[in-house]
Amino acid sequence: MSIPPDAVIAEAILRLTEALGPAKSISPNEVAQAIGAEWRPLLGAVRRVGAQLARDGRIDVLRKGKPIDPAEMIGVIRLRIRPAERGVDLE
Repeated sequence: MSIPPDAVIAEAILRLTEALGPAKSISPNEVAQAIGAEWRPLLGAVRRVGAQLARDGRIDVLRKGKPIDPAEMIGVIRLRIRPAERGVDLE
């Protein structure tokens, strides 16, 4: 299986996280499974694109429910849309 372009992975991450809103998160596995039947080879690319989206301010990368710096992305992580991306005013 070939790895899809980053734009396809980014679209899947944003679509899935936006559907849940900022109160819920998804695992990279869920994104990979939504993209392809052979999802395990996609995990590295999903994590890499997720880190880039976090650096761009579009999503949060979470570990144990708390946002982390994408540079510290090791172990189990989850992804969630940032509230501002949904037009939610937190103030």
